[in-house]
Formats: sequence, structure tokens, C-alpha cells
Amino acid sequence: MSRLPATPATSFLKERGVPFEVRLYSYVDHGGTEHAARELNVDEHTVIKTLVFEDEAKRPFLMLMHGDREVSRKELARAVKVKTVSPCPADTAARHTGYQVGGISPFGTRKRLPVYAQKSIFDLPSILINAGRRGALAEIDPAYLRELLPVTEVEAAREGGK
Repeated sequence: MSRLPATPATSFLKERGVPFEVRLYSYVDHGGTEHAARELNVDEHTVIKTLVFEDEAKRPFLMLMHGDREVSRKELARAVKVKTVSPCPADTAARHTGYQVGGISPFGTRKRLPVYAQKSIFDLPSILINAGRRGALAEIDPAYLRELLPVTEVEAAREGGK
């Protein structure tokens, strides 16, 4: 494993015996998954973003999406069974998760949040998902998402990136 100071995410994975490899890259503000994929020479579709959303009652939840896809808010709201959903502001996302935007992992969050994941993520042999720090992704088998998190699979992807 690459040298990485322990984060709540890597500690969470280690404590549960999950095999993973940390892949480091030079983080760039607003570079997103496109930059990470290019730096690591991987398909952007396998880089999974962890997004913090809230419903109309300001209840937060996580959404896991392919790096090369956008979230259809309409489809996500339908799947979550609420009227509307919107991305949380960066400071709110940090307060809920304990991570900075650009470094948010679904593992080891400050608060236990509901997690929704694009169904097609589970079709991939491995994914790269944030390891709890900007510039660090954990490569894991997506099946561990089902094992470790309260994941609800949804269809909310639409073409587009970032």
C-alpha cells in the first residue's frame, strides 16, 4: 500500500479486513474525477465520486456516482422518495462527513448517513473511491460497498461528467 497517513476511511477499511490499495495523485482544485483518472491512467468511469446531498427537509445522504456521469436530481429524488434533492454546500458536507470536499469518502463518516449508489457501479471488477483525503483514492472491489454500508442501489445517472 502507498504511504498515506491514516484517515477515518482507511482505518474503517483496515478494521474490517477489506483488501484495498491506496492510489495517490496530485490533487488539483476543481480537477475532479477527470484529473484523477488522467493522473492514475484509469478509465474515469471506474473513479467513483462521493456526493453529499440533502432532501427538502435538509436530511443529508450520500450518492455514489461514476466519475464520467452526472446525477439526475429528478431520478435521485424519485429513488429516495422525496420531492427534491440538492447538493449540500461544501461547509455542510464537511460538517456531516468530517471530510473536505474533494476528499469525501463514504467510509468512516462523522455521522452515519444513508448511502445511495448508481446500480452500474456494482458491474465493475474494481473501483477507485476516495480514501478520505484529497489526492488519495482506494481501489476496492465494489461488492464491499454492499457489505460495509447501508447502500440502496438506484438508477440516477445521466451523461456528462464532473
